[in-house]
Amino acid sequence: MLKLDLDYFEVIIAYKSLTDSTYLASIVDYVDPKYFNNKDVRSIFGIISGFYIKRNTSPTIAEIKSYLTTSELKTSFKAVVKLFDDISSKLNTEELYSNTEQFLKERAVYTTMMETVEDIGNDKVDTSDILLKFEKACNISLTQEMGIDLSRDFNIAKQHIEQDMPCVSTGWQWLDGRLSGGYLRDGRALYVFAGETNVGKSIVLGNTAVALAKQNKTVLIVTLEMSEFMYAKRLYSNLSKIPISSLRGSMDKLKEHIGTHDQKNPNGKILIKEFPPSTITGNHLKAYIKKLTSKGVRLDAIVIDYVNLLHSTIGNNSYERVKYCTEQLRALSYEFNCPVITATQLNRSGYDANEPGLNTISESMGLAATADVICSIYRPDPDNQENIISFGMMKNRFGVNSGSHSMRIDYSTLTIVEDKTANNTELGQSSINLLRTLDMDSND
Repeated sequence: MLKLDLDYFEVIIAYKSLTDSTYLASIVDYVDPKYFNNKDVRSIFGIISGFYIKRNTSPTIAEIKSYLTTSELKTSFKAVVKLFDDISSKLNTEELYSNTEQFLKERAVYTTMMETVEDIGNDKVDTSDILLKFEKACNISLTQEMGIDLSRDFNIAKQHIEQDMPCVSTGWQWLDGRLSGGYLRDGRALYVFAGETNVGKSIVLGNTAVALAKQNKTVLIVTLEMSEFMYAKRLYSNLSKIPISSLRGSMDKLKEHIGTHDQKNPNGKILIKEFPPSTITGNHLKAYIKKLTSKGVRLDAIVIDYVNLLHSTIGNNSYERVKYCTEQLRALSYEFNCPVITATQLNRSGYDANEPGLNTISESMGLAATADVICSIYRPDPDNQENIISFGMMKNRFGVNSGSHSMRIDYSTLTIVEDKTANNTELGQSSINLLRTLDMDSND
């Protein structure tokens, strides 16, 4: 990247802001008066931006003069106008926006550094807030893409419409059908499983990770509720189908299963990272994932267990906090071009309910507004169908937005599988009774 003369570019920003309302509209939300070292430019840009915020257009020379209420402002205006003499009216648009973005990022970073030094001197250090400011500075984007014109870009849109969206299977045919193929491979989507306490949200997320790994995908599980090794134990059992209670005495057999998996799926990895609950923000998580990618790790999916346990420096209540965390997770799916899958709690009205609705989402309906897909998890009849877990579509931007489906869960290996008998109450219950009878006979 070429080094930019930031002090000279201050003048270009003032000139273009005065003569091009479109340019001013693109930068006005990003520019802080503190970014200008030239006090004359700082004063005049303050008038220009203030006028735009009030009138939604750049001021004319006459309109600016009406705001020059002091001799100091008049002197500043004359000095700035004189600087305009060196600027060509024909500036390369792409170069202009690229350089403006560089200017804003560099000055924003510098300003944040100075404020951080001052805070340290005053014993006011909030590392989360500092990280948020630096992230905000580095993520400034003056995009020049104009989007899609339905008429002009018809042929381009036609190609996308005729192509199936690249998906990766969830591991369950019913859910794949509801999602038009599965999780979007290239991301830009947030998937949420919602259930009451102890219904099996972590089990569902673990099964998701295993299903993706068996498709030669690399998955990151961020656990905020249980330890890395507890999660690993669950996933080892799921992958090998060795009961959790028998893992300790089956290390050789387990190692053989893992070796076979690695041979079939050389990229089918599951990475597990533990953080204490309510200690990391979405920005902390992004920084961690960037460390992974810098080491050559290409993630195909990110699983967060679970969104409500993330920390947020923004928001005065749980609604705002969870909404912001959800928005950050969805942004990660854009940042790293892979689906993000998480879970959330239901409130009391959703407990023991068959097919709970969106109104049962706990803490924040902002989560429901942000997520692309929300799938409920519930036990339809825990007393009579102890090994049945049901999924229901609460929200779906990619397919059918209704329906439910029961699956069978093997608690010895925490494996969830589709079974036709699970959706037939009488047949399913008779199967359970038969298994119990056989088990009793075998113990006689």
